[in-house]
Amino acid sequence: MKILNLGCGSKTSSDPSVVNIDFSIMLRIRSNPILKYFAPILLNADRLQRFNTLPDNLVVHDLSKGIPLADSSVDVVYHSHVLEHLDRDVADLFMREVLRVLKQGGVLRVVVPDFERCCREYLEHAIACEGGDEGVIKQHDVFVENILLQSVRREAFGTSQQKPLRRFIENLFLGDARHRGETHQWMYDRYNLGSLLTNAGFSQTFVQSFNKSNIPRWDEIGLDLDKGGGEYKPGSLYMEAVK
Repeated sequence: MKILNLGCGSKTSSDPSVVNIDFSIMLRIRSNPILKYFAPILLNADRLQRFNTLPDNLVVHDLSKGIPLADSSVDVVYHSHVLEHLDRDVADLFMREVLRVLKQGGVLRVVVPDFERCCREYLEHAIACEGGDEGVIKQHDVFVENILLQSVRREAFGTSQQKPLRRFIENLFLGDARHRGETHQWMYDRYNLGSLLTNAGFSQTFVQSFNKSNIPRWDEIGLDLDKGGGEYKPGSLYMEAVK
């Protein structure tokens, strides 16, 4: 079985059936012998730790140029928190490209922030605010942020956590969050994501959970699990479809 892990970032799998594909700066450093040598200087302690745990089954590729595999050549395509970063017209083209590389009967598994869940939590908290509790009201922007923050953020999150000099250099050379593809261009729930998949040509679309899948050995591969076996991306919508 061959599984593509598209837009993987540093969330990779060393399972021999998985091909991890991304164009992130960390993977580009990993694939370049010279930059790899200077990694301890280029990366802080937290990033270096993640860098050192990256497996060898990596493909550095810009997915805006398509998926670098032949038609009907893979059994499973997986991507997590990637789709919402694409413009809506690009998302449709991307899904058709996924369909192209999947074998007949192959499975697509998509993970995105669950817009429906975010809205429900926002409304529940808005109702709670009607009680006038000042502590509850102070927490309200957290629920607004869950919906809007990553669409309006100007600076990349990882860069914003760095020391001033490193932060300045990263912003200068790598650009802002939008330039790096970190901002959300759309949000999905079970309805519009299902429609996107169906319109692209997939069938049998259905919602799953983080620890349930029709993909064999998915729990062993662990892409939706944290180190403790819990949910890696809480608040996500998990959907699968078949070619």
